[in-house]
Amino acid sequence: MRRRTLLAAGLGLAASGTTPASATESHNAHNAHNADNGHRGRHVLHVRPGDSVQAAVDAVTGPGWTIVVHPGTYREVVNVPAAAAELTVRGAVRDPRAAVIVHDNANGTKKPDGTTYGTAGSATFTSAAPGLTVRDLTLANDWLRADHPDITGTQAVAACTYGDRTHFDNVRLLAHQDTLFVETTALTSFDRQYFRRCHIEGDVDFVFGRATAVFEECHFHTLQRDVSFTPKGMVFAPSTARANPYGILAVRSRITSGAEDGAYKLARPWVPSYETTAWPSLVVRDSWIGPGIDPLAPYTNMREQYPWQTMRFREYGNSGPGAVITVPENRPQLTAEEAAFHTKRAYLGDWRPRA
Repeated sequence: MRRRTLLAAGLGLAASGTTPASATESHNAHNAHNADNGHRGRHVLHVRPGDSVQAAVDAVTGPGWTIVVHPGTYREVVNVPAAAAELTVRGAVRDPRAAVIVHDNANGTKKPDGTTYGTAGSATFTSAAPGLTVRDLTLANDWLRADHPDITGTQAVAACTYGDRTHFDNVRLLAHQDTLFVETTALTSFDRQYFRRCHIEGDVDFVFGRATAVFEECHFHTLQRDVSFTPKGMVFAPSTARANPYGILAVRSRITSGAEDGAYKLARPWVPSYETTAWPSLVVRDSWIGPGIDPLAPYTNMREQYPWQTMRFREYGNSGPGAVITVPENRPQLTAEEAAFHTKRAYLGDWRPRA
């Protein structure tokens, strides 16, 4: 069954089409000042089935707005510009399955002009806004390799986030390869991102990028992949700048799998061709790692010239069958003293995202 069917039929929600911005902006503008009790005195836009989320974003005229997405499936691409600072995009109800934003572009999908989207350009949801908050939503990319055997650029991103102080809470991020791209505004920027109580699933490198990104109480789920080889994929692929002391931190989280035991690696380092000085950093601590992760050799290389052993990959205080240390040199551990420097507070600095 196609993922788009799962999203709509699984919830009994009717899919809504995307209407032209000109048709929806007047509706959204009419609702711009209808602040609910949780946002008194702030500009609020409501998006309902038949409306466009992007049209609501386009109607934002300054910092501090809120877009409330009502239950339904919104098949469109959403791009939040940097000018929409301190924007909140949230579901109208707490269940993140109720409001779904989904599209199906891949890296190799052709645009009308004949060029391709590329990895970042394939994203269903992209934001450059500082201070962005997203909560109680599903963001998905339901492009499938099996439907497009002619396309070799199979990265298909659900969300690409860059901009300092990005906060996702209770968000489902669904795709296959490259689900969540935690990026920064520039090679020299150490933009901070915080994900809390999120469900993130995919197969290859499905959490990747250069940002300082903290995942707290999140659920990472590896998918069954119809290939005969192992590893079937990897959870993390950080590309941290060498000058940044902090990369990706997963804390008090869990990793489960829909594939057979040991079919996945925990991570591999990504050193992009455009930033060969990158020094990928990943810390997974105080988390439960299920049997889907290979406990004997949880890390692998993306390119042989950048071996994972030379990267900043560490673990601390993990449990579960995928966390068992049988070959110590394959599972570098933090000392208790080092662990004190790898916390949410250390990574996020003077930013205290609201719970």
